[in-house]
Amino acid sequence: MPTRILVVEDSILISSALQILLESGGYEVSVAETAGDAVKAGLALPPDVVLLDLTLPDADGLTVLAQLRSGGVTPVLKLAMTGHDDNSTRDRCIAAGCDEVLVKPVPARELLRIIGERLT
Repeated sequence: MPTRILVVEDSILISSALQILLESGGYEVSVAETAGDAVKAGLALPPDVVLLDLTLPDADGLTVLAQLRSGGVTPVLKLAMTGHDDNSTRDRCIAAGCDEVLVKPVPARELLRIIGERLT
């Protein structure tokens, strides 16, 4: 069974590009544009990887991780994506359970490398 990745991103351009990239890498990809949709999708079909934008229209993206965890879903790999390259944001993401914090724009090769290395 292919690795399931949940992309949580409110920018359709970014989420579409990520979906194409990840599917071409052999991953099964679901996309959610809001925290609410992400939690529903993650509880219905638990992902192996969550790729999470921090700034969503309905909530801070880190609430998605907390709600998935409270629903019994713990992805193997949790990656935060943010435009803020500062220690405060990084510390907040790590404290919330993220394994890595990626600064946008995230290089495609780096993203595939991280996912590949962390899942083997």
